[in-house]
Amino acid sequence: MSRLVAFAAIQGGYNIVSKVEGKYQKALQTYDASTKVGFPNTAYYLPVIYSLLGMKVETLEDMKKPLEFARKLLPPHVKGAHHLPYLGPLLDAGMAALFAFEIEEALRYLNDPDFYLHSEEPDMESGKIWLGAADDTVFRKRGVEFVDGSAPGFAAIVGSAPDPETAKMIVEEYQRRSLYIFCAANQNGTTVIEQLIEAGVQVGWNTRIVPFGPEISSAIFALGFANRAAMAFGGVQPGDYKKMLLYNKDRIFAFVNALGDVNAEWAAAAAGCVNWGFPTLSDTDIPEILPTGICTYEHVVANVPHDEMVQKSVEIRGLKVTVSEIDIPCSFGPAYEGERVRGADLYAQTGGGKTQCTELVKMAEMNDIEDGKVIVEGPDITEIKEGGTFPLGIYVQIAGREMQSDFEPILERQIHHLINYIQGIMHIGQRDISWVRISKAAIEKGFTLKDIGAVLHAKFHQDFGKIFDKAQVTLYTKKEDVDKLTERARGEYKTRDERVEKMRDEDVETYYSCTLCQSFAPTHVCTVSPERTGLCGAYNWMDCKASFEINPTGPNQPIEKGECLDTWKGQWKGVNEFVRKASRGAIEGYNFYSMVHEPMTTCGCCECIAAMLPQCNGVMTVSRDYTGETPCGMKFTTLAGVMGGGASSPGFVGHSKFNITQRKFIRGDGPQDKEEGGLLRIVWLPKILKDEIKDRLDKRGEELGYPNFTDMIADETVGITEEEIMPFLKEKKHPALDMESLVG
Repeated sequence: MSRLVAFAAIQGGYNIVSKVEGKYQKALQTYDASTKVGFPNTAYYLPVIYSLLGMKVETLEDMKKPLEFARKLLPPHVKGAHHLPYLGPLLDAGMAALFAFEIEEALRYLNDPDFYLHSEEPDMESGKIWLGAADDTVFRKRGVEFVDGSAPGFAAIVGSAPDPETAKMIVEEYQRRSLYIFCAANQNGTTVIEQLIEAGVQVGWNTRIVPFGPEISSAIFALGFANRAAMAFGGVQPGDYKKMLLYNKDRIFAFVNALGDVNAEWAAAAAGCVNWGFPTLSDTDIPEILPTGICTYEHVVANVPHDEMVQKSVEIRGLKVTVSEIDIPCSFGPAYEGERVRGADLYAQTGGGKTQCTELVKMAEMNDIEDGKVIVEGPDITEIKEGGTFPLGIYVQIAGREMQSDFEPILERQIHHLINYIQGIMHIGQRDISWVRISKAAIEKGFTLKDIGAVLHAKFHQDFGKIFDKAQVTLYTKKEDVDKLTERARGEYKTRDERVEKMRDEDVETYYSCTLCQSFAPTHVCTVSPERTGLCGAYNWMDCKASFEINPTGPNQPIEKGECLDTWKGQWKGVNEFVRKASRGAIEGYNFYSMVHEPMTTCGCCECIAAMLPQCNGVMTVSRDYTGETPCGMKFTTLAGVMGGGASSPGFVGHSKFNITQRKFIRGDGPQDKEEGGLLRIVWLPKILKDEIKDRLDKRGEELGYPNFTDMIADETVGITEEEIMPFLKEKKHPALDMESLVG
């Protein structure tokens, strides 16, 4: 390791800490020391400082201690010609710089609260493109992708490429590998994000290209994201710096690409990232750190050609990724799933209330279909005028000795994701309410409807090849054909739904585990039964059954429920034994139908969290898409941070949206004189959730003797405290008020 590396990084650390100390003193002169500081709508204070030092920075006064800590970390300056090539001083200088960066960004939020846009994507009309720290709603939603492997890691890009085309080339190569791209800093006033926008690339969380900020200090948001993941899902305790850094090295596969001239502050930031095991690759001639040690392989690598940057980065980080190669003219991969096709970009569309768009997957006899055959019955997209609409029916026939009718909805549900994986194509909804928008850019590349068939055939074989041998796809674009398919499909949907709706937990002797989230929440064990869908909303009992048959060693394992220990609250001996083993002894067991008494564990990926409201003698539940205050005094993000790491927390429980109207939802906390009436404890829901499930709420309410039950439930328009909603509940004569005490 050269003397130049040490000199630059250590000098950069001194520069950064001194600069932030000056900004801090200026803030103390402007604001009271008790002024609140932090990143909006996040549960971990200043997450890098909190996770590594255990210090809660909530006020300006609180900043003093970590800033003093950063100053003490700075090593002596490099002097003389004979520098000892130790990494230690560089790591300390880098860490000091990063602590200072986090304080600098918190001061930016204080001094200029509108600098960052609180959104998942930039607002191009207003020119606000920088998103700053990911709020907890975004963080938890995106965390699922790091759990299930659809996002194997992230590339942190600082600076800018020589031109927009090079920036686009590098970023799209990362997208093809399903990586997130976290962008910060500028090079001579230009950033990669601005280059991508100029090149017509959509940026934002939905496309995995995240514009954190225009300064090098905003790179701290990427490290904060990684550390929040370790605390929220990995069970790493704040202040346990050794475990925190090892967790990131072993589980968060990230690296830095420095594009452009590397100054002293960038060098300090790079040295800081080495603490996480994140190496830096540069396109310029900078001093290298090639020996292994902290990082898996090299720490700093220079002079990497732009056309080799992506592959070299992946190799040096030791990251194993799969590039989706399918013979279609557009790029393909999960990174494009959140891409939007807006009006100015639209070539043509189907569904969305304008025409009918229906999807159906059905079994077929082996001799009745031809594997890989794609048929377009009717005009293809190239025969549709620009700006036009057309009906579409997507009919996939599957044949195989291992194929079962239970697998049909599993495959059918994948159509949404797989079409979205095509660059320039947007897919919303499923079944008979799908909506597909096709961009001009896709048409210019040569996209046709046959490419949808090619994608479905290839990916079904790739992901589900064990259960079938043939897949044939027919795409109907004539109205009469689409209407005929839709009529048939609706009958199939009704049969499937009735089968699931009619199933009871008592009908089966086997439940299924889901440990997909254990890589982030080690003690969480989700048990899925016919009447207790998975917390994330993505799995029901049939899905897990099918998943196990497809992948017997996967996360969905059968659980023989065994002797029933509590019929009303829902507890079984066999389930407890499995949970105890799967949680490595951390959890002894739990109840399926109670949130008050030994509730099921909760991960960070749950759709909703329910909480007791003692004054109302009832229960509220909040979904992750509602970001406001709730009557329990905590937002969704706070609730998830408190009990979402795999804990069983009496008085709280995570669950899916669908579970709310399942017959046994928290029945153990409801009146036993109303059979399976736990739903009647619900006294508050956010309006967005209440409107979404209104039809199912009305149906269940009528079954329980309250046909107007939806109207009895308060929401944020009524109030966000127990005191505010109580008069409403009394006026509506909510049944929870007359039940036995919830806490008695």
